[in-house]
Amino acid sequence: MARSIPFASLCQHHLLPFCGLAHVGYLPGDRILGLSKLARVVELFARDLQTQERLTGQVAGWLQERLDPRGVGVVLEAEHSCMTARGVQAPGVRTVTSALRGRVRDDPRTRAEFLALATTMRG
Repeated sequence: MARSIPFASLCQHHLLPFCGLAHVGYLPGDRILGLSKLARVVELFARDLQTQERLTGQVAGWLQERLDPRGVGVVLEAEHSCMTARGVQAPGVRTVTSALRGRVRDDPRTRAEFLALATTMRG
């Protein structure tokens, strides 16, 4: 798992930036990926006009398709400028999305371990 991968993207609805941290992990099958590639995958999809939900799913889908791992987990937490600069003006609010595949989704112990790693001791 690579935790706290910084990312920034542009919201397709408001054309305002959202940025935050991605936590990406997988249970290898026959293929493994260098850790820096996890950050590159997040960056690749963050370049597009996005929604956070779609970005989360695209990262998980790419890993699942390319690596055929036993499981994939992606958690993104981000602050959206539409929440901080306009409308409700609530700075510090973070939106959290997740995409879980394979054993990370289906095995309760693996899911719990992944989510615990993704949501504790941030920094």
